[in-house]
Amino acid sequence: MSRLERCGALAPLAVAALLACAPAARASGAAGLAGRRPNIVLILTDDQGYGDLGRNGNPVIKTPRLDRMYDEAVRFEDFHVSPTCSPTRCSILTGRHEFRSGVTHTIHERERMSLKATTVAQVLKAAGYTTGIFGKWHLGDEADYQPGRRGFDEVFIHGAGGIGQSYPGSCGDAPKNSYFDPVILHNGTFVKTRGYCTDVFFAQAAAWMEGVKGKGAPFFCYLTPNAPHGPLHVPETYERMYEGLLPGPGGGDGGPAGKKGAAGQGRGKDVAKFFGMITNIDENVGALLDQLEAWGIERDTLVIFLNDNGGTAGCSVWNAGMKGTKGTASNGGTRAMSLWRWPGTLKPAAVDALAAHLDFFPTFAELAGAKVPEAVAAKLEGFSLVPLLQDPKAAWHDDRLLVTHVGRWAPGAAPEKFGRCSVRWRQYLYFPSATGGPLFDLKADPGETTDLAGRKPDVVERLTKAYDAWWEETLPCLENETAHATAPKMNPFKALYWKQFKGPGPNDAPPPEGMVFE
Repeated sequence: MSRLERCGALAPLAVAALLACAPAARASGAAGLAGRRPNIVLILTDDQGYGDLGRNGNPVIKTPRLDRMYDEAVRFEDFHVSPTCSPTRCSILTGRHEFRSGVTHTIHERERMSLKATTVAQVLKAAGYTTGIFGKWHLGDEADYQPGRRGFDEVFIHGAGGIGQSYPGSCGDAPKNSYFDPVILHNGTFVKTRGYCTDVFFAQAAAWMEGVKGKGAPFFCYLTPNAPHGPLHVPETYERMYEGLLPGPGGGDGGPAGKKGAAGQGRGKDVAKFFGMITNIDENVGALLDQLEAWGIERDTLVIFLNDNGGTAGCSVWNAGMKGTKGTASNGGTRAMSLWRWPGTLKPAAVDALAAHLDFFPTFAELAGAKVPEAVAAKLEGFSLVPLLQDPKAAWHDDRLLVTHVGRWAPGAAPEKFGRCSVRWRQYLYFPSATGGPLFDLKADPGETTDLAGRKPDVVERLTKAYDAWWEETLPCLENETAHATAPKMNPFKALYWKQFKGPGPNDAPPPEGMVFE
């Protein structure tokens, strides 16, 4: 088998042993949950951080309904995602590191998820699930890359990485789109909605679930609001909830220490808007949980709440003692909340095992009793979480290794092996470089302040070899770095938009009058 044929598959045997990812090791044997076929609702927020939750120690934010979900859920305390949004979405859907499917960025055609990839939505659909996505896709705006061709029956999404965003090439939303009354692509047709974007996505997801429930097939609802990603637009009532609670009203630096957060954010007014967006999400999550109970299906439904990367604006207030934010390879750039609520089946508990977004695919497949094609199963890099959902203290892949690479090198540049990257193994976090990098013990030093590389040469050697092997296996998979990743002349969403409305019109023209409302 050539390196290209191995792309995304298991590493050679010597490395596979180190990474502990042999197919046989994935089988959980947890018969109590396997094949139970629950409805699955995965809520993935955009740019919310681990620290942006009351139960995770944030002293300001108002998240009473998510705090309740935290109390009622199996929660993973050492759970990790990718450092930015498209990569996380790719890994969730494929069960593999995002680079294995060509995703190395969020723009410049580097957000396209390989058409060779198989998604968990496809596997669930083949197993009899009805599938729907509501919100953000961000894995390719061109027709072949769209979720309707990647396993989703129902598609209700905006374009690009955020409502109203537009970049040269393939990544762009409908013209002049807004967080209020947004234009949404619904099963191939643009519709004009009424209301605030997060409310719209949750309401549409609920309406869809009401329509498909009780029809003999379970459903998979992938609910992906663009909030609280910037621009920080929110109804004023939510911003006003934080008046007087944050330093710097009217634009002073936010946070108890008066420091700015990620990407220069953190000013008091910005944080108030950001937290207000999360409180709005909190209300929508609470309403959804209440609706599942009213429908009488909450005991048949697994609801998962997850954030997609490290924190942003809220880090100026609280980052749970971690170093790093979105776009970094530090613990604060990848640690995520991961709450799993299934009343009557899962008992509330904390799980300390090192887990990740790579684990969603095999977990969902096992819960659904889905048959994963052998060729697809051989490429999975995650492990089923079913044993931990059943017994939070179960022995579970103690030797697993996670690689983080921020990517985001310039288009046309050679892939950067030693860019912003790290390797996580047990309690250790190592930062590879051409000359050797620092090593931290996160259990003893969550703030990454004391370099142990000189005292732990055996750990450094182990993780250096593992990273070198990973890079060599991954490099041929970076298909979006090749010449075929050519940008179209017009953003696909804009082109489709003007085709529907008898364009062409200018890329930045406002929506026409008389659009259909939903």
